[in-house]
Amino acid sequence: MNIVHIITRLILGGAQENTLLTCREQDRLGHRVTLLAGPPLGPEGSLLEAAQGLPIQTVLVPSLQRAVHPWRDLVAYNDLVKNLREIHPDVVHTHSSKAGILGRRAARAAGVPRIVHTVHGLPFDAREGRLANWAYRAAERRAAGWSHRLIAVCADMADRAAEAGLARRQDIAVVYSAIDAEPFQAAEGERGAVRREWGLGPDAFVYLKVARLFHLKGHEFVLPAFAEVARGYPQAVLVLVGEGVLRPRLEAEAARLGVAGRVRFLGLVQPDRVPAMLWAADAVVHAGLREGLARVLPQAGLARRPVIAYDVGGAREVVRDGENGFLLAAPAPGTPLEAAVRPLAEAMRRLVADPPAACRMGRQWCEESLRRFDCRETTCQIMQVYRQVLGPRQPAVLR
Repeated sequence: MNIVHIITRLILGGAQENTLLTCREQDRLGHRVTLLAGPPLGPEGSLLEAAQGLPIQTVLVPSLQRAVHPWRDLVAYNDLVKNLREIHPDVVHTHSSKAGILGRRAARAAGVPRIVHTVHGLPFDAREGRLANWAYRAAERRAAGWSHRLIAVCADMADRAAEAGLARRQDIAVVYSAIDAEPFQAAEGERGAVRREWGLGPDAFVYLKVARLFHLKGHEFVLPAFAEVARGYPQAVLVLVGEGVLRPRLEAEAARLGVAGRVRFLGLVQPDRVPAMLWAADAVVHAGLREGLARVLPQAGLARRPVIAYDVGGAREVVRDGENGFLLAAPAPGTPLEAAVRPLAEAMRRLVADPPAACRMGRQWCEESLRRFDCRETTCQIMQVYRQVLGPRQPAVLR
């Protein structure tokens, strides 16, 4: 099968890591795979080198960028059409909103037989303005009309996409974000070495957060919550993995709260180092406000670590409150900071106050649940979707 994937930016991010793993596994199954991607602009880090190291064809489309820019977007659209006409794929599979809209329209113009789109996250919700939500919904609905099947990274995302009118629920397949489990098994013995790199001993209780230092990732709640916990537990340490535009502000906030010496800003970390870091931590604090299903949650499960997460997106599909972690209500827009921080601080406090109990929680992850994320399993499910849409000709999910 001749397959083309299209994604907006090859930055360090969940959708990008998922897409690269899918490309790798499809190549392993003997398919011809091409990745069309925008440049990895921004401070979040690049996966371009990782993509170029795969046995697939990676084509950089410089005009395909995240920010809305009518002239540049028209150039990107024309560039995509040109590439697709040269490649003649059987299936075009798009990822992320920008690449999803331009890529699906370009695939239609290029006469691609079948078009599939993965919804990694929806660009509209209660945290966006009314006009922005209307525009995003209209664009996504239009693009859905050019699709033969939608895939969502969790059941919650599929339900919300259907409620928004993107497709009928039965036309949205659920395929969880691909994770390679082998590096997690190999990294189990690296806990001590990683802690030494961090300058920490065996008695430190380490909360780990893996996320871009960007809006809606919840850092503004995690830092003050940690500061509350740190006052009563001198062994508590917070490690932040990720880079982004908010770093100067967050570093200043850590200093203002008096915990700068107990917060590690590690900056950019390549995905292959994350398994060892999860084993080195004692708990994972996510607290993202807008997610499909954050990859770090099942990754924490593979490292047998308890998690604290907001009940957004598909978090409840893997986190069982009080068993393998704590699932908290996300603060509503406009909630006073003190009220927003209190439940998060309490959950963090419960873990550091009883490390053996935290360890037992980490062992409560469901093996069956984690198997749904194995990259070989997810790729087989995606290939099944392709085979379904490449069968007898059928209409797009919406007209």
